[in-house]
Amino acid sequence: MRILAGGIVTHYTLDGPADAPVVTLSHSLAASLEMWEPQLPALTQHFRVLRYDTRGHGGSEVPPGAYSLSMLAGDVRALLAALGIARTHFVGLSMGGMIGQTIALEHPEILDRLVLADTASRIPPESGPLWEERIASVERHGLAAHADETIGRWFTAPFIADSPGLVDGIRMLIRTTAPQGFIGCSRAIQGLNHTDRLGEIEAPTLIVVGADDLGTPVALSEVMRDRIPGSKLVVLESAAHLSNIEQAERFNEAITSFLASAA
Repeated sequence: MRILAGGIVTHYTLDGPADAPVVTLSHSLAASLEMWEPQLPALTQHFRVLRYDTRGHGGSEVPPGAYSLSMLAGDVRALLAALGIARTHFVGLSMGGMIGQTIALEHPEILDRLVLADTASRIPPESGPLWEERIASVERHGLAAHADETIGRWFTAPFIADSPGLVDGIRMLIRTTAPQGFIGCSRAIQGLNHTDRLGEIEAPTLIVVGADDLGTPVALSEVMRDRIPGSKLVVLESAAHLSNIEQAERFNEAITSFLASAA
């Protein structure tokens, strides 16, 4: 389904009981709402599950120019309002977790519980040249040239070897991401600097990370755990960046238990 909200057209799906509490799922850079398929069977037993494509991704509109995390958080707020949803639990992975932190800081009135998966609270300035190089390459060649490299960061080698179907599906999401959407959201990610404000987050928070995540390693999750009041950290062994896919059963157990405890 597609809806005009906050000045852009957003692609979304709603699954699960209409009268159940809402859980919103926010995907990583260079992916789409499809990456959350492994979570649907577990979550729809107890929740109304809202998945959406971040601006510039999947079936959502691809506006020109640089985006910001405030803009991406505002998109979520506008989408919820357009759908008549007053409050939601929020589960964000990687870029989605950065959006979740921004919502918790800028729009806390719409947030119940927060799950931050395989993400960070700050992008160090010294990583700037790497991001600029990646953006320039995508401008010239698109995302296809980066698909295999990205897959190597997102999954462990044994999972890539043992689950070719799942990995190929994610590879296709990377390859088909609109270059302008990738670049716009990369600019948003470059501006991430929430570490010093994490103590302001009031929503009960669970942090989940793959033990083998090279892009947003466990140490970054420990920083968030130490700064967000009352937060809990779950480390999933034998998982890299997309821990929701590589260790879906344990990921689902951790988040459903945490979200269900809100009742």
